[in-house]
Amino acid sequence: MINQTLQQEITQLEANFCAALSDPSRLLILYALSDGPRNVTELSVELGINQPTTSRHLKILRERGLVYTIRAGTTITYHLSDSRLIQALDLMRSIMRDRLAYQSNLINETIQENV
Repeated sequence: MINQTLQQEITQLEANFCAALSDPSRLLILYALSDGPRNVTELSVELGINQPTTSRHLKILRERGLVYTIRAGTTITYHLSDSRLIQALDLMRSIMRDRLAYQSNLINETIQENV
């Protein structure tokens, strides 16, 4: 039986993180910020995304608490809120790579059996 605390945490996880992480551009922004703070222009150029779109992605990430900002004059710099985000993303990528390798091996075995 799943306890109520776990259910509440899963609901909050989905509400706070899953939607924010559902776009590949936002994931790339997080990885870019893991290398150091950037402003919206730097992120736009580095990722090849137009500035308004980058700003919209950053707004979502900021609203979910995944990034924070520091203003210096007219420049707003974005920072990764918690480096564990990158560790979690790396872990999920590793699991995905293992699953893809497993599926590829199954396909290759099937092909060899039919030859």
